Amino acid sequence: MTYVNTFIAVAPDTQAVAGTVPAARGDTKTVAQLEYELIASSPYTYTQEDVQFAVHVARSGLDAKALRAREAELRSAFFSKPMACLRASPLPKSYGWGLHFDAAGKVALIGMQTPEYRRLREDPALRQTTAMRNRRAPS
Repeated sequence: MTYVNTFIAVAPDTQAVAGTVPAARGDTKTVAQLEYELIASSPYTYTQEDVQFAVHVARSGLDAKALRAREAELRSAFFSKPMACLRASPLPKSYGWGLHFDAAGKVALIGMQTPEYRRLREDPALRQTTAMRNRRAPS
């Protein structure tokens, strides 16, 4: 699924009160850290698919030369199986970041404590959705 003109608000059950940088856990970067670094360093540059594939590549340890030689093949194989969208990302679920997708489907992080977050959350021109819950709702 590609998002355009969409705002993903933080999960309704998030414990976050502001957008925070994901903390390191051990020697390997977490998905949250990789997503944060990519999107925060270049807002409105990457699509959801670009972010997902870049995180996959970073976690798989592929070197740049191998990636360049086989990127189309690797990307096709990666997206051939179903996967969760960025609504399931830890950034809007746990770290207090809203995700704004512009008309070209490029994403930026918006801290939940900011006036920009409130403006985007109330913008009727944007498709509004929320991140997935961290826990299942009680039955």
